[in-house]
Amino acid sequence: MLRVAHTSELEPALLVELRRMLVEVFEGDFEDHDWEHALGGMHALAYEDGELVGQASVVQRRLLHGGRALRAGYVEGVGVRHAARRRGHGGALMEAIERVIRGAYEVGALGTSDDAIPLYTARGWLPWQGETFALTPDGRVRTPEDDDALYVLELPAAPLDRTGEIACDWRDGAVW
Repeated sequence: MLRVAHTSELEPALLVELRRMLVEVFEGDFEDHDWEHALGGMHALAYEDGELVGQASVVQRRLLHGGRALRAGYVEGVGVRHAARRRGHGGALMEAIERVIRGAYEVGALGTSDDAIPLYTARGWLPWQGETFALTPDGRVRTPEDDDALYVLELPAAPLDRTGEIACDWRDGAVW
């Protein structure tokens, strides 16, 4: 079963369960900022036999590219419990999130680990090939450590030059 809902529609106990699950899925490498980044948008929740086994969320961000401020659906907190992997949950979560992106945003974007690249590329996500930046309180700052981790879902509303520069809005923690 799959449920799609806004953060505001999720019960407090479910939010606690979601956070615990993501800490487990990311083997403890899921900080307070990571949790904050996953909130405030739409969540896709995967259940198996009544148990929560996976989650993905999409939140709105602004990306600057080609002289434009793009309304981006930024994917966060994608994870499936280890025991429930290889059963299609990741693809189902992404399908639901991509439906939201296609219906509400000009572009989809996400930062990924090497392990998740096959999931995203199989779904049509493309690697960003240009330089990445962040609009910080101190101005525009280069983020070379994120160059190879940024992937985008191109949509007809906003053609992209994936070899060009792109900048994200500021947030605490990992900016991309």
